[in-house]
Amino acid sequence: MKRILLLGAGKIGEMITVMLAQTGDYHVRVGDRDEAAFARIVQSDRVETQVVDASDHDSLISAMQGCFAVLSAMPFHLNPGIGKAAKEAGCHYLDLTEDVASTRAIKALSENAETAFIPQCGLAPGFISIVAADLAGRFDSLHNVHMRVGALPKYPTNALKYNLTWSTDGLINEYCNPCDAVVGGVLKEVPPLEEIEHFSLDGITYEAFNTSGGLGTLAETLAGKVNNLNYRTVRYPGHRDIVKMLLQDLRLAEKPDLMKDIFEHAIPLTMQDVVLIFVTVSGYRNGRFMQESHAQKVYAHELDGRMWSGIQITTSAGICAVLDLLATGAIAQKGFVRQEDISLDMFLENRFGRHYALAQPNVADMTPGAAGRAAE
Repeated sequence: MKRILLLGAGKIGEMITVMLAQTGDYHVRVGDRDEAAFARIVQSDRVETQVVDASDHDSLISAMQGCFAVLSAMPFHLNPGIGKAAKEAGCHYLDLTEDVASTRAIKALSENAETAFIPQCGLAPGFISIVAADLAGRFDSLHNVHMRVGALPKYPTNALKYNLTWSTDGLINEYCNPCDAVVGGVLKEVPPLEEIEHFSLDGITYEAFNTSGGLGTLAETLAGKVNNLNYRTVRYPGHRDIVKMLLQDLRLAEKPDLMKDIFEHAIPLTMQDVVLIFVTVSGYRNGRFMQESHAQKVYAHELDGRMWSGIQITTSAGICAVLDLLATGAIAQKGFVRQEDISLDMFLENRFGRHYALAQPNVADMTPGAAGRAAE
């Protein structure tokens, strides 16, 4: 049984604990500085809790003793310090961050490391990069790679047509920071909340716009190999305009703590959500211009006698599957590991990755001359 330190006893940490502990193959030590947060953690002989201050190096080192890996479900700004402690303690490191700067810091720490450093193990970045890389690998040359993801309320009721489903810090971060993209074959940064588009899926209309971090490392991996590569967050129509007014016109982007207070005071949490995943790749194969797409929805559903949200399931399944592949030696055991280095088939065959496979993705047949139509 491998001992795991999980930092963060929030909504995602709770789900990760349940997934790992019920296998019988992992003993999970849940660390958080807020002792009250442990009340939501399911107790068992394979779960323990420990007060850990993730901003304190000595506290981290102490908590990591005897652990195979540390999983960070903490705010992104704490991850570089957690990664530094993991390297010193000789633990493998995995996180869920969408933050570009934090990932660069983790990549720097991975140099000459004897353990694996695997950031961005959730949904987006994470699973979305694995899907996009799999589709891209089926082409002789690439034209466009479009990645779209949204965690949405199943029953939107407010003007934003949105409910909180995951980290508010992460949400504001991706709405405010520059976004990586490949445009005309050149890797560059594009502004958040821009390049809005509309599309329909299963008879429902959505909007999508630039947000930061969702590409993960795929922009660097495919730079020089694709004409256009971008990631956009999916919302119901009208959401982007309100958020842009709040963040840019009212300048709340300059006061993220205030924006967080407003969101968490006014926007309720929901467990009734749907996660939408939509990837479209076009390019040439055997001399023909073709397109292939992957589209699926993952809804909130019951696991182990409890109801869990779609974003809890998809995010937690992502990091748990990567941990499992690491523990079984299926992926690199040291250095920096990119999500796109992981085989989609191997991921979906994993006991945690099957949570995605069970959602029955709709993968369209490739059709000639169809490039550029998806997500427009």
